[in-house]
Amino acid sequence: MPSYLPVAAPAPASPLPMRDGVSPSCVVLPSRGDGGLLDYLAERLPLVSHDDWRLRMAQGLVVDGQGQALPPHQRFVPGMRVYYWRAVDDEGHIPFDAQVLWEDEHLLVADKPHFLPVVPTGRYVQSSLLVRLKKLTGNAQLSPLHRIDRDTAGLVLLSKQPATRGAYQALFRDRAMHKVYEAVAPFRADVAFPREHRSRMEESQRFFLMHEVAGEPNSHTHMALLEHNAHWARYALEPVSGKRHQLRVHMAALGLPLRNDAFYPEVNDPPEGDFSRPLQLLARQLRFTDPLTGEARCFDSARMLEPLPD
Repeated sequence: MPSYLPVAAPAPASPLPMRDGVSPSCVVLPSRGDGGLLDYLAERLPLVSHDDWRLRMAQGLVVDGQGQALPPHQRFVPGMRVYYWRAVDDEGHIPFDAQVLWEDEHLLVADKPHFLPVVPTGRYVQSSLLVRLKKLTGNAQLSPLHRIDRDTAGLVLLSKQPATRGAYQALFRDRAMHKVYEAVAPFRADVAFPREHRSRMEESQRFFLMHEVAGEPNSHTHMALLEHNAHWARYALEPVSGKRHQLRVHMAALGLPLRNDAFYPEVNDPPEGDFSRPLQLLARQLRFTDPLTGEARCFDSARMLEPLPD
């Protein structure tokens, strides 16, 4: 079996065009290795089977930096950049559309529905916000500046050009992007609001889930009560930090799990294609000072969560 050394550095942006809204992914072959390219790809990217890689190569869907097809018998060439376009057989369709709320030459603001992933992931490529928007705009340079969960609806800010992307990414890194979420969760009179929730969050042993542990806090959320009835309430949640699933974990830790949450406090993932129980979490507002113009920007989602249940 051939042995391969790790890739030393990430590949540059692809010089190749999109195909059906999908920009090519790149694998940089290690500086040492031997054998066939097909074997390397099947070992390096095992979510695609050996047979499927063979078929993709036979169909001309694996190419070099000049766009020349690499056949199944292609030998391993150290340092070669190999490009391919992600695809999923029998991809499930998500029957909800995003809206473009605003754009200028640098930014695009999208209002995402529940269930739509921001970027291609797992079994969703065409049914991702990024691919749909690339097809809509024809802009292969479009890139999300942040992400919200597939289960969460609301605002996503995307960069339209690499030259100014870093200035907007710094807003998230430096916590200069003010984010407001709206959520529906149980009402408990014994939990006082408004409140500040700080805790230490780490990955749990369960795949991709997070949990709170003892130790120095690394997550922080402002929480306020907007309205309530005897059993349910609507909350405003403002994350200061940006840990994965932060709002869901923080609310569950208070004994107030978000309505229709399939992961917290217990995993109860609905079957594929079941869109009947959208998570009641909405990225409601983004506010920031534009780093290029100095203008104050404020964007609000046009989407609504469900009315409070009885």
